[in-house]
Amino acid sequence: MSEKNDDIQAAPVKEAATTPPAPVKLKVGSSPHLHDKDSISKIMFWVVIALLPGVAVSFWYFGLEAVRAMLISVVACLGFEAASLRLLKTPGSLKDGSALVTGILLGMNLPPTAPWWMIVVGSLVAMVIAKHLFGGLGTNIFNPALVARVFLLVSWPTHMTTWMKPGQMGIVAADELAAVTGATPLGLLKEGRLAEMAASSSDLFFGNVGGSIGEISAIALLLGGIILLVKRVITWEIPVVFIATTFVVTGLAYWIGGPEKYASPVFHVLSGGLILGAFFMATDMVTSPITFWGRVVFAFGCGLLTALIRLFGGYPEGVSFAILLMNASTPLIDHLIKERTFGTVRKAEVAS
Repeated sequence: MSEKNDDIQAAPVKEAATTPPAPVKLKVGSSPHLHDKDSISKIMFWVVIALLPGVAVSFWYFGLEAVRAMLISVVACLGFEAASLRLLKTPGSLKDGSALVTGILLGMNLPPTAPWWMIVVGSLVAMVIAKHLFGGLGTNIFNPALVARVFLLVSWPTHMTTWMKPGQMGIVAADELAAVTGATPLGLLKEGRLAEMAASSSDLFFGNVGGSIGEISAIALLLGGIILLVKRVITWEIPVVFIATTFVVTGLAYWIGGPEKYASPVFHVLSGGLILGAFFMATDMVTSPITFWGRVVFAFGCGLLTALIRLFGGYPEGVSFAILLMNASTPLIDHLIKERTFGTVRKAEVAS
């Protein structure tokens, strides 16, 4: 029996087939990795709602000229947005509302009498050059509406500094334009004609002054800014620090140089595009710093540059230049001012 068993060779045992584990796939992407629950379209919706009071007041004071300029700006920006999305294949959509916001902001940065062709050129610069040539939605480093405003101001200064007097409700013919135009308060200030300024604080507050479409009513713009703060579309630090810095610096000049030479800080806050820029353009989440202290530094720079340009520069208004210069500084600010990284230990904690 044992011999037979010895002669029998055991059949080889087949090892059970094993499937190698699937490789772990890591998703790699650019920051931010934590996202807010609000969509871009929802954010842009509230920005449009917040801009409506200022737009409505400008239509009331400037009439059809303001309506014409705003419509051309919005339609042109939407058109160039659609063309850029189709031809350049950059990210974004007409449905996200970003082009609509840019069109309204550009229109608010223009005088009501701006010729149609200049508005179209400004829309081209804003949407194609300042936005889509930088990569499209979320990748532009400068505010598109401000880039277009500065481009138009440098290229056609006469058209960009021809202001309507409030109360002109119709379309103004070219040969009648001189009869309905006048200097803005900031323009008179820059020309050394401080004594000629008839605009009171109440006029500046409610909008009974000449200027760009979005620069005439401080109360309407403040109402829109409050809407953005309440809906948490923006945070308080940029508009508050921006306006406060301008107030303090111009107040020091007023206190040292005297009212004969310098306007009051209240005048500087209520006039020009300070409130529009502080609440609606400096707070652009794409072109402003991502940290709290970074935004504070950014806003301080905006306010300081605005005040210095108004007080000592060649242009009566400094908001656009100040924001664009600080837009260029945003990457450096984000590099130098960072939040504490999760998992790190403070030096004091290590020493203890």
